[in-house]
Amino acid sequence: MFRKRGPSQRTPWISLPRSLAFLLKSPQLLAWSLLLVLCTGVLTWLGYVEATHFVDSLTGSFFLHPPQRQGILGWFLTWGLLIAKYLFIAISRVTAFYLSFLTAYCLTSPGYVFLATATEKKYAGGILAAEQGLSLRGILIDLIEGCKIGILGLLVTVIALIVNFVPVIGQGVVFLLYTFYSALMFIDYPSSNRRWSLGRKIAWIAGHRDRAFRLGLLPALITLVPIINILFMALLFPLFTVHTTLNFIVVEDNNLTPGR
Repeated sequence: MFRKRGPSQRTPWISLPRSLAFLLKSPQLLAWSLLLVLCTGVLTWLGYVEATHFVDSLTGSFFLHPPQRQGILGWFLTWGLLIAKYLFIAISRVTAFYLSFLTAYCLTSPGYVFLATATEKKYAGGILAAEQGLSLRGILIDLIEGCKIGILGLLVTVIALIVNFVPVIGQGVVFLLYTFYSALMFIDYPSSNRRWSLGRKIAWIAGHRDRAFRLGLLPALITLVPIINILFMALLFPLFTVHTTLNFIVVEDNNLTPGR
């Protein structure tokens, strides 16, 4: 479906619909993608249940026994505690959900690296020069790299919360941060097969800003939608992985990666 071209000054772009067609035409890639979605969903749910149960075990008694006061002060304390209780429940649930998804993302990183490797192998006709092979050491490296990306994501979130208070340009900067971080998150998979360091992955993003922006744009838009963004990202993660891998391959095959 895709023909590789020789070195040129213009790198071809593989659109998301073409990437979807590439995925759907491969039963192996599709089956692996569905398995990854299932694993991500189950791990997120288990993490969420355990996290909320742990938090409730620590704080449940506090809200069950409100302070006994009379008069106006008692009324304010009662309603204040009730409002604080529901705010705490909402914030703790959302936080637990995000942290559970982040943990699931880190744990399933080797699976997505495998999906990216299989995508590249299918694109290359079964030949993968950079292949490292499946090994316990490789899986551990993929887990560590996934944790690095996850920790970087927490750092980006903290920076975004601070920058968001800057009038006018703050929101635009935050969106750019999430866009390029999303691109980095998916570039991590095909580049991990080559055992690239985190610094080299970031350098790839910096060297191909236009392509990275296009790769991270839709995932970044999805992350802006509260709560349901986790569901959509979990469902679309395999597609974004295939899409990014194909466009990453095009760049690497055209030898346009900037020297380091």
